[in-house]
Amino acid sequence: QVQLVESGGGLVQSGESLRLSCAASGRISGVYDMGWYRQVPGKQRDLVASISVGGIIKYGDSVNGRFTISRDNPNNAVYLRMNNLKPDDTGIYYCYADIRGIYEIIWGQGTQVTVSS
Repeated sequence: QVQLVESGGGLVQSGESLRLSCAASGRISGVYDMGWYRQVPGKQRDLVASISVGGIIKYGDSVNGRFTISRDNPNNAVYLRMNNLKPDDTGIYYCYADIRGIYEIIWGQGTQVTVSS
């Protein structure tokens, strides 16, 4: 069974930084895309950032150059460095992975990020 375990969320003030981490474990033969979505109550999950196994990166519209996604392919891990955080960045951040041989997206349990003004 494949699992994604996230860490790094928390409560910070506006302008501060956080680094989220996510690692996949279990029987894994390869990982295609990995990334992060954010969800706030009453709304759908929105893309924050994604990165392919070859390093192609996409960012959501709200990032505006403040976040950096990276990954560690040998360890099936993905990271999100978030700088200059704003209250609108508040939400639950979910890590996801598209894993070879598994025909559905795997999601982490979510980590809460709260940014106070």
